[in-house]
Amino acid sequence: MPTVLLIGASRGIGFELARQYIEEGWRVIATARSDDGIALLKTLGAETLRLDAANPASNSGLAWQLDGEKLDLAVYVAGVGDRDTAVSPPTREKFDLLMHTNAMGPMMVLPQVAPMLAQSSGTFAVISSHFGSLTLTESSMAVLYRMSKAALNMYIRCAQHDFPEIVCLALHPGWVQTDMGGPQAPVKVQDSAASLRQTLETVRTERDPKHRGAFLNHDGQALPW
Repeated sequence: MPTVLLIGASRGIGFELARQYIEEGWRVIATARSDDGIALLKTLGAETLRLDAANPASNSGLAWQLDGEKLDLAVYVAGVGDRDTAVSPPTREKFDLLMHTNAMGPMMVLPQVAPMLAQSSGTFAVISSHFGSLTLTESSMAVLYRMSKAALNMYIRCAQHDFPEIVCLALHPGWVQTDMGGPQAPVKVQDSAASLRQTLETVRTERDPKHRGAFLNHDGQALPW
């Protein structure tokens, strides 16, 4: 039975990934920061860990909580958004929240789980966004969110060089009907999760060098940096 670790899985895409992976017979270890999130994940049959992705002290204890585990896949799903343009200077609190959650969080997690993934030549994937693409930038809407995802993409690109025994991957889930995406988004959360799982399974089974340090759409198509 393969094992997947989902970081930030108490709602939205993370929760749906947990549900679908369990339905497919995977062992799921899922993190949440609240009692309600932990309880909700347990109703699915997931094994749970308490983790606040935006808190470095909380993140630093992940390896201890996972001591002795062997992972096939780890997906960093946790993320926060913002819609302000470049006209509005961010507060320090908002800057820290987005950068800590969206960029620093994965930087804390990957070094801890890489040895566990290396045992199976596994995959470390992060839920990024096409908003992190410099090439695809057509407005300044959500500038701070864009910056945090661009930083995340760069980290994945760099980290692949330091962790050659695993695949490091950035994924765009689409514009999804979640709390962040809103009800007007064209992609249902179930469809996004299913497409992401298919792409991750392709990466896991094909072991194609082109996927190493790649930036992919949820359907597996390469995205420009």
